[in-house]
Amino acid sequence: MSRPIRIRGVEALHGYVVRLELTDGTMKTVDLERFLRGPVFEQVRSDPAFFRRIAVDARAGTIVWPNGADVDPDVLCQDLPPAWQSEEATSHRA
Repeated sequence: MSRPIRIRGVEALHGYVVRLELTDGTMKTVDLERFLRGPVFEQVRSDPAFFRRIAVDARAGTIVWPNGADVDPDVLCQDLPPAWQSEEATSHRA
């Protein structure tokens, strides 16, 4: 069984766009804007200097900010929709 691909490096580029270095050796450029929803991301969205404090949590293999905000590595590595989008789709079906 192979290990899941995770994030091992991150570089903030411009706006909400970052370059991710993945554990499989590939690089990926991602616009994080659609992931930054909810109260935990308020400071990340509103303060460009705080956004640039993005880092990698090596244990979790994903990106994090000093306030505890993070994004699911599977969502980023596998191009999955953000959790809020899945929840919204489910609530519209009910």
